[in-house]
Amino acid sequence: MRDALRDPEVAYRRRWLTLLVLCISLIVIVLDNTILNVAIPTLAHPTKQGGLGASASQLQWIVDAYTLVFAGLLLTAGSLGDRFGRYRCLAIGLAVFGVGSTLSAFAPSASALIFTRALMGVGGAFIMPSTLSIITNVFTDPRERGKAIGVWAGVSALGLGLGPISGGVLLEHFWWGSVFIVNLPIVIAGLVLGYVLIPESRDPTHARLDPVGALLSIVALGSLLWSVIEAPAKGWGSPGIVAGFVVGVVLLAGFFAWELHSSHPMLDMHFFENPRFSAASGAITLVFLSLFGTLFLLTQYLQSVLGYSTVKAGAVLLPQAAMIMTFAPLSNVWVQKLGNKVVVATGLVMVTASFALFATFQPNSSVLHIIGVTMLMGTGMANVMAPCTDSIMGSLPRAKAGVGSAVNDTTRQMGGAVGVAVFGSMMASHFTSSVSAKLAGVLPASLFTAARDNVGQAIGVARLPTTPPAFASQIATAAKQSFVSGLHIVGVAAAGVVLLAAAGVVLFLPARARDEEPAEADGEAAPLQVAVG
Repeated sequence: MRDALRDPEVAYRRRWLTLLVLCISLIVIVLDNTILNVAIPTLAHPTKQGGLGASASQLQWIVDAYTLVFAGLLLTAGSLGDRFGRYRCLAIGLAVFGVGSTLSAFAPSASALIFTRALMGVGGAFIMPSTLSIITNVFTDPRERGKAIGVWAGVSALGLGLGPISGGVLLEHFWWGSVFIVNLPIVIAGLVLGYVLIPESRDPTHARLDPVGALLSIVALGSLLWSVIEAPAKGWGSPGIVAGFVVGVVLLAGFFAWELHSSHPMLDMHFFENPRFSAASGAITLVFLSLFGTLFLLTQYLQSVLGYSTVKAGAVLLPQAAMIMTFAPLSNVWVQKLGNKVVVATGLVMVTASFALFATFQPNSSVLHIIGVTMLMGTGMANVMAPCTDSIMGSLPRAKAGVGSAVNDTTRQMGGAVGVAVFGSMMASHFTSSVSAKLAGVLPASLFTAARDNVGQAIGVARLPTTPPAFASQIATAAKQSFVSGLHIVGVAAAGVVLLAAAGVVLFLPARARDEEPAEADGEAAPLQVAVG
């Protein structure tokens, strides 16, 4: 069956089916973290109650071990895909992710689950850049590529609402391991259909490997991401965190210097001289910084302040995901008419407006109010994600699609991690000071200490049967008001960050730009260049 895919004409005719398989493969990545978040409280339960008895630190690393490994390996995985074959790396990634999911589902302890989650991160690092780089090599016509990347970007938003809903349903009927077992049918479908429908492609130059660059990038990104993850708990100025940032920055500078002088760089630093590549990468970084940071707090607002269940909170976010899935593929139509600069800048302004509207959220806001604001955000994101991704991929030679895709994915992950850490720290600082001002000296010391750290803990204290009703009402009111006022501050900060991204796009992103390589010849779409052997 795979022999037929060596024929460029066969591969070209099947390109939309190839996109379908790539989207199936991508789903397993985008669902994983959001569906896992639903299971976190269950994992904290003692083993006798169906959990793992995970501590707060272990719960954090069950999530972060995946993110740390995933983001750290992206550049290396993308480079290996270019060198050894993108379909091959996708298949390896799916297999590793499937094994990691199975081991995670039956992990006997929290420590074991942290290890198996890291293994899943290895698989994810090979899956995500492979999907986008294969799209770039299958869809050689820029207009079709724009549509295909729009579909890819839409599917990448699927986890926003579907993850919490599906996770809630699974936990109602099965044990916590079911949130990992659900990955296996998707992995199997991706492997089977991929074998039939995804052609192999690779860099025809067969450039030598860059092990020094790979090692520097892994350690540098890993050190920076570890510091960002741990900073809110340990303190941004603590010696360990400062050392982590210093090591990360020094090694990242060393990586850039090595790549500039290497005869076979993993990441050609001259790519950043192209404003189509660098401006789009910067916009993606800043918008995902704000998006991840605010969504992290928005889910707490929905569940702890408004009192929604996990399933209902996921359902409230589904319209936002629907906007991204609908308008991301359509953004290419506007790009063809108006150009990248206008479409991306307009999308960023819409996202800025949605964050500014966080100031209208109250402890009793209606469902329709929340849905309206998040739908505006989703519509704006749709017109940023797809055109920026297409700009990044279109500005590179198709032979370097793997590492280009990895840059796109790395900017998302690093930006998102920074957003969660920075906005989470802003909220924690504001919440503690605000609750202290409202409740210090009013509550008994034991209740005050238990309620001042975060909104979820405060609401939990207010609901304890041992908490006197008068104090319970004061705690709940103060906690909700403090969190909402903090959300207003974060919304303004996020709006400022995205507005900065919009200014960068207006100043530096070309209005229209040709691909790095011509995709058409004599009016006909260039055939797919596939690797043989």
